[in-house]
Amino acid sequence: MTRRQAWFEAGRSVLTVLTAFSALAGAALVGAAPADAAQGVAVAPGVVYRQFDIQGAKGVTHAHVLSIDLRKRVRLGLLYPGSVAARRTVSGMADAQGAVAGVNGDFFNITETQHPGVQATGASVGPAIVAGRVLKGAVPDGQRFGPQLPPGTNTGEVLGVGADWRARLDRLTLDGSIRTPTGSLPLGGLNQYALPVGSIGAFTSDWGSASRVRATCGTDTDRAAACSTDTYEVAVRSGKVVSLADTPGSGAIAAGTTVLVGREAGAQQLRKFFTGEAVTVRQKLVASGTRIPYRFALGGYPVLRKGAPLAGLDDTASAVRTAVGITNGGRGMVLLALDGAPAYRSGLTIAEVADALRDLGAVDGFSLDGGGSSTLVARAPGVTKVSVRNHPSDGTERAVANGIGVFTVK
Repeated sequence: MTRRQAWFEAGRSVLTVLTAFSALAGAALVGAAPADAAQGVAVAPGVVYRQFDIQGAKGVTHAHVLSIDLRKRVRLGLLYPGSVAARRTVSGMADAQGAVAGVNGDFFNITETQHPGVQATGASVGPAIVAGRVLKGAVPDGQRFGPQLPPGTNTGEVLGVGADWRARLDRLTLDGSIRTPTGSLPLGGLNQYALPVGSIGAFTSDWGSASRVRATCGTDTDRAAACSTDTYEVAVRSGKVVSLADTPGSGAIAAGTTVLVGREAGAQQLRKFFTGEAVTVRQKLVASGTRIPYRFALGGYPVLRKGAPLAGLDDTASAVRTAVGITNGGRGMVLLALDGAPAYRSGLTIAEVADALRDLGAVDGFSLDGGGSSTLVARAPGVTKVSVRNHPSDGTERAVANGIGVFTVK
């Protein structure tokens, strides 16, 4: 028996002692227990893994859940491959960073079939912060991968944990500028696989080695639109312009160097720069909901706010999903990933996901990437490496852009 099978059977035995919730509109948890019932398998102090069935509109699906008490010696952080434009499995990232558990994260640039000759970057859609450091901004709404956003939301939506160790939903907006002796220009992007039309974006060593051409493809409303033919690139090191190019390049960016990529009007502005010119690039992510700095944040979209599902959530398309719920005033979280095994692949609609998170005690809920990306990993007792607990619907674990890691504090 494999370790995952052993955990699956252990979870099944746990279900025999659980009592059912009464049926609710939308998704209903089958075999879920009252909040005070002992259940699940302890992964670490404050971290419990459990699994159970959920009855959705299109059939029964199987849920894998991590319940996390942030009041214990446990913290959440961003899992990522070390570069924005890179992908790695959740288990690989968790083991490399020492996480005891985790789930996959944001939607990402997975394919580029509309742009022949252009490679997908693997970069995520939304903003990202790791250990208090800004990694990237959000692509334009029309450039995102994933299902349609709920009304009133955009690609800047994040789930984050602040310096106060409380989890919250928020929206992060890039605020940046490019200053020269003759004036200041707005910064339109940071380490993004897609830049707004007419803008200038900054790429740092955090980007990785992927080509920057993809940043000039598509438009703010049409991801499949052709790549721009009006582009320009400027490299800045130690506050001075060190190189100029007519097209975006590729390869690793040295620490301390910022590469500016312009398209259309942005390219025309960059053509005025010259080697040796003094240039200062400034950028930050501004939160709309709090002044508390974020220790970590990643993108997705909200499905539940203050105990109520967002208006306009899709209630027709069912799929394998990953989602996060915030409990106990931000001091607790539930990480949920559905099973992709054929018997359960009917999945849930987004509206049903919101109901399921609420049934699990969440007041706020956030949807992450799903389908073949949905992955939940956790260590077994006495084991130093994580194992995949659900069955990924691709049959094998997919390499993804980032994830949420659960870490113990020594």
